[in-house]
Amino acid sequence: QVQLVESGGGLVQAGGSLRLSCAASGSIFSINDMGWYRQAPGKQRELVALITSGGSTNYADSVKGRFTISRDNTRNAVYLQMNSLKPVDTAVYYCNAGVRRRGSFNTYAYWGQGTQVTVSS
Repeated sequence: QVQLVESGGGLVQAGGSLRLSCAASGSIFSINDMGWYRQAPGKQRELVALITSGGSTNYADSVKGRFTISRDNTRNAVYLQMNSLKPVDTAVYYCNAGVRRRGSFNTYAYWGQGTQVTVSS
């Protein structure tokens, strides 16, 4: 059993900031890539930011320079610092992690429950 629990969403005015957190727990041997996705109303899910086990990062063009992804391997956690938020950032944000479970040689993708981010103008 592996669970990803997210927190930090909420309502913020345009130009404000939020910090999302996601912690993985359960029967974990190791975690490879971790990332944040979002799904806005009427839109498909899109990758927002990704961080590899080695610390390399990738960002969607729409958030470059505003969002920062980081991870804490001692806590099995990934974070998304969101600055200069815009109304178009309004979406449900989901964390994702590639997890190798104890006793397994394979990695699987796990998802958080989603947290709502609403940016008002």
